Amino acid sequence: MLFCFNMYAQKSSTPNNTLAHPKLVVGIVVDQMRWDYLYRFYDLYKPNGGFKRLLGEGFSCDNTFVPYLPTVTACGHACAYTGSVPAIHGITGNNWFDNNTQKAVYCVEDKSVQAIGSNGGEAGQMSPNNLWTTTITDELRLSTNFRSKVIGISMKDRGAIIPAGHAANAAYWYDQKSGNFITSTYYMKELPSWMQYFNSRKLVDSFYDKNWNINLSKEIYEKYCDVDNNPYESNQTFQQNAFPYNLKQYQAKDYSKIATTPYANNLLLELAKSSIQSEQLGKQDVTDFLALSFSSPDYIGHSFGPNSWEILDTYIRLDETLSELFNYLDKTIGKNAYTVFLTADHSGAHIPEFLQKHNIPGGRWDDGDIKKELNNYLASQFNQPKLISAVLEHDIYLNHPLLDSLKLEEGSIKKVITHYLLKKEIVLNVIDKPSASTATIPSKIREMVVNGYNPQRSGDLQLIMKSGVMDAGKTGMSHGVWNPYDSHIPLLFYGWGIKKGNLTRETYMTDISATIAALLHIQMPSGSIGKVISEVIK
Repeated sequence: MLFCFNMYAQKSSTPNNTLAHPKLVVGIVVDQMRWDYLYRFYDLYKPNGGFKRLLGEGFSCDNTFVPYLPTVTACGHACAYTGSVPAIHGITGNNWFDNNTQKAVYCVEDKSVQAIGSNGGEAGQMSPNNLWTTTITDELRLSTNFRSKVIGISMKDRGAIIPAGHAANAAYWYDQKSGNFITSTYYMKELPSWMQYFNSRKLVDSFYDKNWNINLSKEIYEKYCDVDNNPYESNQTFQQNAFPYNLKQYQAKDYSKIATTPYANNLLLELAKSSIQSEQLGKQDVTDFLALSFSSPDYIGHSFGPNSWEILDTYIRLDETLSELFNYLDKTIGKNAYTVFLTADHSGAHIPEFLQKHNIPGGRWDDGDIKKELNNYLASQFNQPKLISAVLEHDIYLNHPLLDSLKLEEGSIKKVITHYLLKKEIVLNVIDKPSASTATIPSKIREMVVNGYNPQRSGDLQLIMKSGVMDAGKTGMSHGVWNPYDSHIPLLFYGWGIKKGNLTRETYMTDISATIAALLHIQMPSGSIGKVISEVIK
């Protein structure tokens, strides 16, 4: 099929015989942003704020979904930038159990590289080597003979590394021990001087100095949110779960707390501005790319949930942060000279106890508890205590070496597990992952399971919980399941080459990189299964 896009309406100062292009693409991922935050808090966003600028001057795809399981951070960043799914790009979770090596693996771990910018340690032993396909950022580098600059930044290593791709000029992430942004020898031998200077400023302490209290009147939080102090919110980070938060006590002592405050977004904004200025992004005759992932909404969401004062305060402040970013881009790159997309890696569920308080179904069953209970039950049936190797994000991994040595038949073990789990009130279904394509379940769930299955890195059974049930501890919330509260994400485009408008037909996270590739007239990533959202492009 031939896709034809009329790009002539896009004004450009380039000669007629030269292909027009934006000076800079800024990809923004807001970690754990529910789609409905755009509209639940709409009346509270500023008229000149970031969200109303995107909604009013850009293009919003209002029914965009994650098309695979599990709906977690690493998979989401990989999908948005590869246009692919775990079955193809290989990032099957934040963590997985490798069926070939029989070892647990973190999504961006790489023991062959060393930390740059910190005093060693595992925090810097990271790279994109576990990602099997190219990203849209890789394809941009390829298309310009590597003249385009690509930089990824995030508080999380996986939020910086995966979007930046294999061929990035740099990826920087936050080291919670030192309070510095670091990288690895995969990218460079030492931090550039501008980054060394940025770290020396210790901006974290200046943000701690502000403390964290509500940004609007108390009456607004009471109108839009649950009560502030709830026993089902987590107090693990601050030993409290209600405003105000005294951050000054952590100055020069504990640099990890910043991640669970909105100030981490401000810190990332300052790094984005320094990256653009110091690396002269958007100043070449080719398109550059800044991949920016705001991680703190995820930390805050996990602790306090979508109905908390903390989440409302975070998004009111993020609205201002985005506005400042766009104003900076207007001044340094030029208005209508850059393209932005904003999405989320996943959404997030309501806290189960909050739902139950309002007579809505919800519950908890933690992966660790599932593994322990299953192994105990299987031990009573087969006299072997370790027939389950791992349970990760409701993915159940059988201990195949042990099964083989005992000459236990895999099918019979699966049957016993399935029969046991289906007796649980909170369980909806159990899917045999290698044969998921023929499972008698709704096609949407079946497709998500198939898209998430990789024989080297996935489990043998997929546990599907009933609505509102999550893999979480005793407090706070989580995500990872097929339901719309976890899979319905925002997707907005803005700037050069983008129409104004909105779309209500169903689109998918896999379509993002295909659409950016069409806009830039470059090849889509090597594992892409997405489709161009043609309505977006001028």
